[in-house]
Formats: sequence, structure tokens, C-alpha cells
Amino acid sequence: MLDPEIKREIIMENYQNPTNRQKIEDKKYKVIKSKSETCIDDIDLYILFENDKIKDLYFDGEACAISTSATSIMIKLLIGKTINEVKNIMQNYYNMINEKPYDEELLGEANCYEDIYKQQNRIGCATIPWHGIEKAIAEYESSRK
Repeated sequence: MLDPEIKREIIMENYQNPTNRQKIEDKKYKVIKSKSETCIDDIDLYILFENDKIKDLYFDGEACAISTSATSIMIKLLIGKTINEVKNIMQNYYNMINEKPYDEELLGEANCYEDIYKQQNRIGCATIPWHGIEKAIAEYESSRK
């Protein structure tokens, strides 16, 4: 369990100085829109797949502190990972969010959301970018068949 102050610092650092926040115009990147049904959070993910890996990943859009920081942290976790590694990380993240057993070592900074389940309205914010990655992987895999 992370100290509440450390959690707050991780979230604020990734909100104020997010990793790879930039619109990408390169057509090699897959663009996935991921938005909330209940608030203004609207994120575009720019994903470059290469050899069944996420070679590069950026985002742009309007989002709250939780969605922005969750996207920034997710990007750091996933760049360079294979599709199977990403699926494993994603499953562990969802398990954490849903109070199920998960591998803390695998999630790094994402552990700052370990008790987000206590704020049901924030679960959507913490999972918006992950739903986008899920959609991107599904589209990537179906295009490879």
C-alpha cells in the first residue's frame, strides 16, 4: 500500500508534466479515441505498433487529473512492451481497480490508483486510456489475421 502523500505526488506529477502529451500527425500511428460517457474526459491515443510491440505511444485531449495522470503512467508502462505483456499489465491493472489480486511489481506508478475503487465515479477516469489501448490491440490483432 502506497502512502497517500506519495500517491498524490505521483498523480500530480503525471498530471502537470504528462509523458508524451502531443498530437501526432504521422499516418503510421493508429489513432484511438477514448472518452467518458459521464464527463468531459476525451483522449486521443496515438499508437505505433511494430513487430507485435507498442513501439511508441502519445496522447492528446481534454481530461481531468486522474485521466491525464493515468494516461501518462500507462504510456510509461507500455512503450516497448509486446502485445502479450501489455495484456498482462492491463489485466493486473483492471484487477487492482476491481479489488482482485494483482502483481504490484508489474504496475509501478500505476499502484497509486490501488484504492480508486472507493470512489466509484473515478474508476472511469482511471480506466479511460486502458479502454483505448484495449480497442487498439483488438483492431491491431484483427488486422493481422
